[in-house]
Amino acid sequence: MKAQEAVKLAWQHHTIVPAFKIPYLPMAKPVAQAIIDEKTVAMLQVARLEWEKFESRSLEAVAEEYFKYYDPKYTLLHLDHVPVIDEDQKRVDYMPILERAVKAGYQSVMVDGSRLSLAENIAVTKQVADFAHANDIACEAELGSVMGHEGAGANMDYEEIFRTKKGFTDLGEAKQFAEETKCDWLSVAVGSIRLLWVSITVKFSPKAVLSARHSS
Repeated sequence: MKAQEAVKLAWQHHTIVPAFKIPYLPMAKPVAQAIIDEKTVAMLQVARLEWEKFESRSLEAVAEEYFKYYDPKYTLLHLDHVPVIDEDQKRVDYMPILERAVKAGYQSVMVDGSRLSLAENIAVTKQVADFAHANDIACEAELGSVMGHEGAGANMDYEEIFRTKKGFTDLGEAKQFAEETKCDWLSVAVGSIRLLWVSITVKFSPKAVLSARHSS
């Protein structure tokens, strides 16, 4: 099954295609096996960050593990977040990474131009979408700003994020973006927070803590 077909079928049936990160290579086997055991369709995915700063080693290493355990009826291999500007605010030479993904057998790729202006993001995404479609794979893109990145929104409570809609994807821009880039699907910001980047202070109810202690 192609990634484009899986996502389109999910949309038609008002459901989703789950995607599971592989930041550590030994995770690939149990994740693939769980997907197959449940007879569902889902993606195994890796982002550039996860071989740069975690333990997935490389996109090729993840692909090698994936193809040991995959089932084409149920599993898909996706290259997640390849940024144009990364979390350290450095420019990334993204096209060679995407070319490596095609050679390694990835069925879809994501270019993340969300730190660019709208015009730049559209231009970059169109370039990547054209490349992906020429290689018969899907292209994902991103528009908007997810709270938590580089501390953005870290001091805002959830109600304030929704009240101000800080970083939210604009619907008009999303329509323009989809029409001009021809990306296959779009990652949008609608209030999500990436916990990897944000410190959270949890406020406990004294009564709840007391009850928990007495029940143990």
